[in-house]
Parts: sequence; C-alpha cells; structure tokens
Amino acid sequence: MKQFSSKRSIQILAHLLKEYGIFDIVISPGSRNAPLAIHFSEMDEMNCYSIVDERSAAFVGMGMAQSIKKPVALTCTSGSAAANYYPAITEAFYSNTPLLILTADRPIDFVDLFDGQTIRQKDLYQQHSYGDFQLLEDSMENADDENFAIIKKAIEVCFEKQGPVHINIPLEEPLYNMVSELPNFLPVEKTIRENMYELPPNLVAEWNTSKRIMILVGTRDYSEELEMQLSQFVKNHSVVVLKEANSNLKHDKFFAHIDRYIFNFNDADFKTYAPDLLITVGQNVVSKKVKQFLRKANPKCHWHIDEVWHPDTFFALTEKIKATPERFFAKLLNFIPLEPSPYFNLWDVLRDKRDLKHEAYCLSTNYSDFKLFEILSYKLPDHINLHFSNSSAIRYAQLFDFQKNTIYCNRGTSGIDGSTSTAMGFAMKSQKQTVLVTGDLSFFYDINGLWNNYIPPYTRIIIFNNGGGDIFKIIPGPSSTNALDEFILTKHHKNCELLAKHFGFSYTKVDDEDTLSRVLDNFFKHDEKPKILEVDTSAVENAEVLKGYFEFLKS
Repeated sequence: MKQFSSKRSIQILAHLLKEYGIFDIVISPGSRNAPLAIHFSEMDEMNCYSIVDERSAAFVGMGMAQSIKKPVALTCTSGSAAANYYPAITEAFYSNTPLLILTADRPIDFVDLFDGQTIRQKDLYQQHSYGDFQLLEDSMENADDENFAIIKKAIEVCFEKQGPVHINIPLEEPLYNMVSELPNFLPVEKTIRENMYELPPNLVAEWNTSKRIMILVGTRDYSEELEMQLSQFVKNHSVVVLKEANSNLKHDKFFAHIDRYIFNFNDADFKTYAPDLLITVGQNVVSKKVKQFLRKANPKCHWHIDEVWHPDTFFALTEKIKATPERFFAKLLNFIPLEPSPYFNLWDVLRDKRDLKHEAYCLSTNYSDFKLFEILSYKLPDHINLHFSNSSAIRYAQLFDFQKNTIYCNRGTSGIDGSTSTAMGFAMKSQKQTVLVTGDLSFFYDINGLWNNYIPPYTRIIIFNNGGGDIFKIIPGPSSTNALDEFILTKHHKNCELLAKHFGFSYTKVDDEDTLSRVLDNFFKHDEKPKILEVDTSAVENAEVLKGYFEFLKS
C-alpha cells in the first residue's frame, strides 16, 4: 500500500508538478523535506534521484534539465542545505536553465530564534532567480487555495523564463503523518505565455544600409533551424558569422576559431575588421579577445537577440530584440537582399592564413595539454554529448574542431565548481554517450559529482592533470607574483586512481603521446563501468606550449 504525505501543501505541489509534466526530482536527504521525499517517491509518474551533497545535487539537476530541455525540481531540507544550492542557481540564472527549487523550511515563527537548521530562507535566491515564492502553512486560513495559486504561478514562470524559480515551503510538525489515498484535484488550466514578435521596419533599414555585418553566436544549444538560417547569410558571402566551440554550429563558412584569427590585432586591425552592424545571439561568449576587439571596434549598431537577456557586453547595444533567434531571422530573411560582401572575403583571407599556421604548429608540437586536445578533436566518437569544464579546458577546445559533437560548458558564471556534477546529470538523462573533458582542479573540486548511483556505464571522463591551475600561467598577471604556486596555481601531486576506484569507475593513466593514442582507440567502447582516463602532463611546461602557439601564428 502506498503512503503519501498528509501535508496538503505537498499534495497540491505534487499534483501541479504532474500536470505540468515535471517528473524529474533530485532529492537530498533530510528530515524537514521528508514529506516531499516520501510523497514524490510514492508517485509512479516521478523519477526520483537521491544526491547527498546539495551543491552537487543542484548541478546534477541542472545537467538533467539541459539534457531533457525542460524543468527539473530540486528539494532539500532547511538551513545550510538550501544555501548550498546557490552556486548552481547562479549558473542556471545566467544560462537560462530551468530549475524549480523546493526548499523545506521551519515554520515562519522559528526564524532567528536559533532553532536548529533555521536560516532566513524566504527570498534566499532573490538576486539570481526569476521568481521567489513562499507557501502558507497548512493550518493558515485559505492555505489550499492560496498555495494552489502560488505553485501554479511559480511553475509557469519557470517555463516562461527558462531559469531558476524558488518555492520555500514552511512545514509544521508532525512531518511523518501519512495517507493511503489522495483527494481528487481538478485539471489545471495552463496559462503559460508565449512571446510574440513583430519585426520593426527600422531594423530592415539598418541592415540594408550596413556594409559590414557580423553575427556573433555565443553559448547555446544546437538548433537545426538557426543553423539553416545562418547558412543562408554565408552562402553568398554576405555576412561574417563568428562562432565558438559551444555555439553548436557546424557550417564550414562560419568562422569557428575566433582567438586564432584576432589574438594579435592592433589598432589598425580593429578598424579594418570592425563591423558596422553587430548582431549577437546566445549567452556568454568565452573569448576574452573577441570582447576586447568588439569593444574597441565600437560598431554603429548592435542588436542582441534573446527572449530574456540583453546585456550590453560590447558597450554598443542599440536594439534589444526580445525573441528567439529562429523567430527573428525567419522574419528578417523575408525583407533583406543577400549580396556578396568584400567584408566576408577580408575575414576569409585572414582565416586561410592563420589556419595554415595552426596546422604547421600542430605538426611540430609534442605531448602536452595542447596536443591532447588536438588528438581528441579527431579521436572522439561522432554525435556524443561533449562537456568541457571551465578555465583551460574550454579555452583549448576553442582552438580545435569538435563540431561533430554537441558541446556544453557552464558559461553562465564560468566557474569550475559544478562541471563534473552537471555532466553526470546530463548523462543520467541521455541515451547517447556523455564525455567530460576536465582539468584536474575542476575535477577534484567537484568529486561529489560522482557520488550517485545513476551514472550510466557509457559515461567517460578525461582528466588532463597538469599539476595545478595551469590557466594562471597562461593569463597575464599571476606569474609576476610570489603567491603563484601555493595560493593561485595551487600546485599539487594528486592523481585520480583511488577516487576512480572509490566511485566504481574503471581507470587508466597515460603520460606519453603514443600510449594516449593507443588507449583512446578503446576508451569509448562499451564497458560494464563508466571510465576515467587521466592524462598526466605535469612534467610538461604546458603554458609555454600554448604561448608558443600564439607566437607562431603571428610569425
């Protein structure tokens, strides 16, 4: 016999989650949220996942939401447990990943009484959420009707904004009273709003009078429709389309390796290659160099296309287009001519020159982090889910071709803290192989991402271990200080062998190029366990190899 929570607020919450199709619940252990855990786990429709560490759990939920393209719910007990969700919530906020955060709480009268596990949970994430709601306790007047309206509103905001929404749930004791039957709830009339968009005539005029048009695509999911639309712009060399590794666009006429082309621009180059109309699509841009270039270029017009975010990243924003890029370009293409432009050819000549230099340098380099990414670019299987951790990993990925795969990276806040957990959450909801390529510090920082029982055996993790945060040898500044090794780079001599064994992963370590190539031939094949490959490059001056690359490009 099933046992459901007797809490009316929980019964209403569960009913509405089911009505809106939110079936995946990440649950962290605790007593105050026990009514939620008990109730959800008894529902046939719900897929419940137990993740102990709340910081990891929230990133796991975020990876799941990325994988299934719909909201995932998180629930935890009160107090610091709720605070531990915060890193993932900031990432989800800036990357528009839908999370419904359900924090159990003490009764409202207990706040600031120094009662156990009681903090100020109401509006806890207010600075980084799209909605903050608090339910009434069951004993309050009109609680059922009020809670129904509150939960419905919260869920619809989560769908509309595609980002984190918080529902705080004060629960009075007793917490463990059960019922075997639930009341009949009426079906819900859904009122999720869809944004409409009409193309303003002035944008067509700006397009038609612009001689140098550039479209820059930042972080975003793959979209076949968007790719086809942008392909029309480059077919006749009408527009320069810049993309990054995690822009998930695949056309050969898109400019894929921005840093390779613009790293050495001087003031004259900024003017020569600058657009007069810049159109940006997607979220955070990885390349710091392209940000510097476009800020100095100071385009006459800058349109940003997004349903939620319109940041003035390049200090030139003139038009906030509140639409999906697919909807916007579908309308725009009906009104504009697509004529060949010398601007495209200017960039194309630059690309040909730098691509030849890139290939020559690759032939001359030996075993290193740089060489690992070159080898991965042709050794990885096609059509996998490819996750890169932040800092060095995504920056190396920018230099090589991974476009046969769908690429993900936590670029909302660009932190290293949840890369592993996010990738594992994604893997848990995907039928395709998920591969995480991560630096050593990012991996060690988030080892609890492996602490769950749901990681598929076809999951793969590749760790390049260079003995510390090598990114700080690459970027200007840290190497000039005495604090580099201990406090910035965080030099270490750890490896991942025992961690792999502890969490039930197969483990292989390599420290030379020949072994790496040989191991990769079998690494992605089916096995009974997920696998970790540790690539030890700690004996190599990896920063010098990468600096040498950019010096070679400009020679």
